[in-house]
Amino acid sequence: MYDVIIIGSGPAGLTAAIYAGRAMLSALVCEKDYMGTGQISVTDRVENYPGLYGINGYDLGEKFREQAETLGAEFYEGEAESFEKTAEGWKVIFKDGSVKEGKTVIYTAGTSYRHLDVAGGEKQRISYCAVCDGFFYKDKVVAVVGGGDTALGDALYLSKLAKTVYLIHRRDEFRANKALQKKVAETDNIVPVMSAVIKEVTGGENAEGVTYTQNGEEKNIAVDGVFCAIGSVPNTQALEGVCELDESGYVKAGEDGITTAKGLFVAGDVRTTPLRQVITAAADGANALSSAEKYIMEL
Repeated sequence: MYDVIIIGSGPAGLTAAIYAGRAMLSALVCEKDYMGTGQISVTDRVENYPGLYGINGYDLGEKFREQAETLGAEFYEGEAESFEKTAEGWKVIFKDGSVKEGKTVIYTAGTSYRHLDVAGGEKQRISYCAVCDGFFYKDKVVAVVGGGDTALGDALYLSKLAKTVYLIHRRDEFRANKALQKKVAETDNIVPVMSAVIKEVTGGENAEGVTYTQNGEEKNIAVDGVFCAIGSVPNTQALEGVCELDESGYVKAGEDGITTAKGLFVAGDVRTTPLRQVITAAADGANALSSAEKYIMEL
């Protein structure tokens, strides 16, 4: 039995593992993706993590993982499907039928991309990862849908590859931070399309155009590809009925990571928090491990 089982290997989970090593607690980090380090791994450039300005997201994730491994964390590839409270702690049941046991669980499974729910949105080729697929659109015309940090970051990354990047947002102003907005405004081949509500992604096997309404008028843009960055949904299906979730599916917990289920803690983007960034996820991981350590001592 492990002292702590950590579900998810993003910044929150890996920081919890680092702090577990420092506290001399045995930790098992469980991740459904092989050698995964969370969504940060597909970020082209990180400019707001102290001390590592401009680092590639993949490299930052690898630094987290290497440090956790150095401090003794074990890793297991598998997707947690359900949780069972026992007299000794928790049983974690995985989709392949395997079971792991721990005195505590720290859930840091993060979020998944929210899909574009419009006509043609499922059958057409829509990408949710600019870094993964941007290379295929070199010197072509693409559209990025969204108005937050991720959308503007994707548009800036694609502007270095594509001929033209249409940045389509349903509101009349972006939600992204001012630094990103300034960079977008200064990039000649990014064309903002504001107050535009997408109705359809047209084309055959690949996307060929976007139909949207703007100020009551229906319009079309011919594109070679569509990238979507319209927010995220929490990966909390396995926690339904285990601990309390809010109306959007996020785990209800404060900065200490304590949930309504004893011995089950939460950290990172999956919990109720006003800000979801690498630095807040890392802080959450440290706090959740501290809470788990106190819980173990009380046992």
